[in-house]
Amino acid sequence: QVHVVESGGGLVQPGGSLTLTCAASGNILSIYAMGWYRQAPGKERELVARLVTDGSQTYLTSVKGRFSISRDNAENTVLLQMNNLKSEDTAVYYCKVEKARTSTALIVRDYWGQGTQVTVSS
Repeated sequence: QVHVVESGGGLVQPGGSLTLTCAASGNILSIYAMGWYRQAPGKERELVARLVTDGSQTYLTSVKGRFSISRDNAENTVLLQMNNLKSEDTAVYYCKVEKARTSTALIVRDYWGQGTQVTVSS
């Protein structure tokens, strides 16, 4: 079992910054990718940023140039630096761990965190 914990959400004014942290733990041998998704009220969950072990990155078009994802492979941690936040960035942000292989499980699977609220408002 892999535990995924997000932190760093909160209330910020438009134009402000936040850094979200996602930490995965639990006898992990390898992870293929880690990423951030968000879900606003009444909307579907969408990919915000994703980072594969080989270094390739994917960003939602609306956050390109404002958000940056980085990962500490040794610590199974991924950060999402969010700058110049806008009201439309308000959502619950979820961390997803893709294709995690552990020393105790027979299968490779994905895991989700519980989410952290980001509210951008003046």
